[in-house]
Amino acid sequence: MTIVDTRTPDPKRLLPGATGDWEIIVGMEVHAQVTSNAKLFSGASTAFGAEPNANVSLVDAAMPGMLPVINEECVKQAIRTGLGLKAQINLKSVFDRKNYFYPDLPQGYQISQYKQPIVGEGTIVVSVGPDRQGNFEDIEIGIERLHLEQDAGKSLHDQHATMSYVDLNRSGVALMEIVSKPDLRSADEAKAYVTKLRSIVRYLGTCDGNMDEGSLRADVNVSVRRPGEPFGTRCEIKNMNSIRFIGQAIEYEARRQIGILEDGGIIDQETRLFDAVKGETRSMRSKEEAHDYRYFPDPDLLPLEFDQAYVDALAAGLPELPDVKKTRLMESLGLSAYDASILVSEKAIADYFEKAAEGHDGKAVANWVINDLLGALNKAGKTIEETPVSPDQLGGILDLIKEGTISGKIAKDLFEIVWSEGGDPKDIVEKRGMKQVTDTGAIEKAVDEVIAANPDKVEQAKAKPTMAGWFVGQVMKATGGKANPQAVNALVKEKLGIEG
Repeated sequence: MTIVDTRTPDPKRLLPGATGDWEIIVGMEVHAQVTSNAKLFSGASTAFGAEPNANVSLVDAAMPGMLPVINEECVKQAIRTGLGLKAQINLKSVFDRKNYFYPDLPQGYQISQYKQPIVGEGTIVVSVGPDRQGNFEDIEIGIERLHLEQDAGKSLHDQHATMSYVDLNRSGVALMEIVSKPDLRSADEAKAYVTKLRSIVRYLGTCDGNMDEGSLRADVNVSVRRPGEPFGTRCEIKNMNSIRFIGQAIEYEARRQIGILEDGGIIDQETRLFDAVKGETRSMRSKEEAHDYRYFPDPDLLPLEFDQAYVDALAAGLPELPDVKKTRLMESLGLSAYDASILVSEKAIADYFEKAAEGHDGKAVANWVINDLLGALNKAGKTIEETPVSPDQLGGILDLIKEGTISGKIAKDLFEIVWSEGGDPKDIVEKRGMKQVTDTGAIEKAVDEVIAANPDKVEQAKAKPTMAGWFVGQVMKATGGKANPQAVNALVKEKLGIEG
């Protein structure tokens, strides 16, 4: 890997130390489990949550004479991901043996790709923000490579007093290791990068991105330097499976390194772990012999070769990706960059929005989805997939507002009822008498009563026309929020003799 410094130091991203400013340099190695029913080189299941050692073939257990056979679906998924990262697809790649001892890797080596990966250089555009003005900053992050490799099994240390057990269910599961260039310059950028990468693989359907189950995890390389100086010595933080923790680990590790350097010390290149309880990193092992894995081409596997037509056929079947969708929503529906960014952040949210927006005002739907629906889901600790309010139900609420059947305020109450109890919004409004009062006679009576009861406020309103809003509020309160707000506003101004 040729390390090229592509970014000019940005003062707002520098960390202040006791002796001056420092710049954080971050590179990421993200391991994304390939969405496939079988493992990379065997037919064993990849289902999560099975009993220990239930999903293990003779190949995974490294029984003598068992040969690996490449799973074509995993190859297709890697190519799709490479295309989604706007990366070079290599028509010829080679599987290597990466020799190291792990108790949960029975063959004593991992089949990976070293010098000739399936995917070469690409880019991801990451939006960092919003800042205090609500603006996002787009940053291009380079992708160094994507290669396919096997996952290892899992050592279980809490099942026995004196022995460790081994679960080989994950052994041989296909991973895509996506390696970034060292282009990230802050914890916020790193979090935005992983969020964007997870969004892309979910849109593509190549990885479910479930970090809790370990389907997507990251090794984070962190170093610091004085702005403009060469890259410093990096430390690798292993197996991060939370975007929030990634941010915390980078912040802690950068400050730890700054403290050492400012005290005249040197940074040891090493592998570290993040303790989420203490919010700090701790040393795991030295990285002096980091690349001494004695790679060599796997003699049981031929080089992986396909032609451009194979790649083109996969490219033709790709879905619309987040950046393209965001641009389309902004251009076709007039959404702001902020709203569009939130709506495309997850495929499920984008799908919900687009279904709800059919036949409705896009901006109004965006407001309801972002503020009301996502707000309620967040409060309830639910995901968009678990929403009790369907796109059709939300569309029904918006139809009732458009028709003038209910006001915006009644709509909020109606949303709460649909959220809690379900049902057709139109039927609920009918049965519960929630229609707004449009009868001008009834509204006029309520306006007259409020004006008669508040002569002092009337005089104030004549001197200060903005006081009309107080009368509107009182009339709405008197009518139980059912009066048409536009009609109330017009009548209040007319009765008070206020222009406009």
